[in-house]
Amino acid sequence: MEPPDDHRDARLVTALGSVRARIADACAAAGRDPQSVTLIAVTKTRPASDVATLARLGVLDIGEARDQEARAKIAELAEFPGAPIDLRWHLVGRLQTNKARSVVTYARAVHSLDRPKLARALAEAAAERRPEPLEVFVQVSLDGDPERGGVAEAELSALAEAVASRPQLQLRGVMAVAPIEADAEAAFAKLAELAARVRSDHPGADAISAGMSDDLEAAVRNGSTHVRVGSALLGRRAQVFG
Repeated sequence: MEPPDDHRDARLVTALGSVRARIADACAAAGRDPQSVTLIAVTKTRPASDVATLARLGVLDIGEARDQEARAKIAELAEFPGAPIDLRWHLVGRLQTNKARSVVTYARAVHSLDRPKLARALAEAAAERRPEPLEVFVQVSLDGDPERGGVAEAELSALAEAVASRPQLQLRGVMAVAPIEADAEAAFAKLAELAARVRSDHPGADAISAGMSDDLEAAVRNGSTHVRVGSALLGRRAQVFG
């Protein structure tokens, strides 16, 4: 457990205020209610103390890219005085099928489901290890780069159906990452079209997980309901705090 760092806490307060203002401004420009956008603080590579500080500031949706790091932080947070107990953990990175049994024990949602094999693994693990369905976003590839994850557009409908057919999973909607050096506005407009296609077949799948530190405004303008923000809240990864 790390000692309190008042300077670090102050920086997080300032950064959080800035991010919330950006979301509010983007929503105002799009004629949306800021409450319709969930801020997920992506805390990968950051200490558990940052998660505790964000929780005290009202940020309860926490994103992690790796199961091992998420589990370590959950264990460490349990030792904190006044440990936050209402955190909602989101797996936002590419997920191996052999991590499914671990992830379903703590995650509220997985944002990176991109293949039928992973849907099957998560559903089978959820059936054994949790009382309620696991929320799932189907990750769509907007650039065809296999290294960045995501199902191809032509296979999206089939994968969404594979998720929706399993009662252990709740299909929330779609997720994507804007292609590198691409026009974020055009990328997220395309994602909105794909989201509408999924929603036409599965009316409950009305969520879009899109937008990060550098492009959240474009995502909000195009209907994102969940923005995944790391560096704008916690600093660039080259800056190690705590």
